[in-house]
Amino acid sequence: MPLSRIEESTTRHEDGVEFGGGRLAYAPGEATVADAMVRRPKLLPATATGRDVRDLFGDDHVHAALVVDERTLLTVIEPHEIAASGDAPARTMGTLAGRTVAPDADLWETWTWMTANGCRRLAVVENGRCVGLLCLKRSSRGLCCDAGIRARARQTTPQELTWEE
Repeated sequence: MPLSRIEESTTRHEDGVEFGGGRLAYAPGEATVADAMVRRPKLLPATATGRDVRDLFGDDHVHAALVVDERTLLTVIEPHEIAASGDAPARTMGTLAGRTVAPDADLWETWTWMTANGCRRLAVVENGRCVGLLCLKRSSRGLCCDAGIRARARQTTPQELTWEE
């Protein structure tokens, strides 16, 4: 289905999942993960340490650390996995099991699985390469988008750093 033709399904569920800054999907087959993923997630290099991961989690909006070698995803680390990591290589922490999804996966089915399993983030992987991140909002009713993340970053940046000459 073309990206511009997401419409209500005849098998409409009570509520839809919001993505892409206002679009809705109500049932399987109406959108893919690629339609909803954040295309520029924060990535850590293969040389990152546990300390680097801990620093990344200093942002309360970050719920998964993606460690890559170039664009190849090595691991996905969740906050509870860095307790005593110190200078240990980040690539040795976390896992890919249950933390990745393909860009062509069905958005409704993926969202349903995420909400049922309490999963807030899934790395979007194609041929081993990290191409995005699917981010469930705190409300679980929608997914974060690039524009929303940029807007939040502008709001939380100290004003003296945002003015233009």
